[in-house]
Amino acid sequence: QVQLVESGGGLVQAGGSLRLSCAASGRTFSSYAMGWFRQGPGKVREFVASISQSGGSPNYADSVKGRFTISRDNAKNTVALQMNSLKPEDTAVYYCAARFASAYEYGYWGQGTQVTVSS
Repeated sequence: QVQLVESGGGLVQAGGSLRLSCAASGRTFSSYAMGWFRQGPGKVREFVASISQSGGSPNYADSVKGRFTISRDNAKNTVALQMNSLKPEDTAVYYCAARFASAYEYGYWGQGTQVTVSS
């Protein structure tokens, strides 16, 4: 099992930047692909970005491509989401998630961190 705790959310003006971090417990962090998801007000949860167990093969939603960067540090059991050029439509609760290597779905989720982008 893995437990996830996000941090780094907050209020930022449009065009600004934030860096989210997710700390994972457990000694098998490198066995999990990691992802970031978000849920905006009145919206369903949506995929934002993912990264493989080794840190390669990053994937991004079209809406954040070129603005967000996902990275991980397996030595520190952390995954980060650098968010630049933020837009009001990026306002959401952001969730970190983990998917075990052989699993089809993300089975572990953090509690979420609020990101609010003002216009």
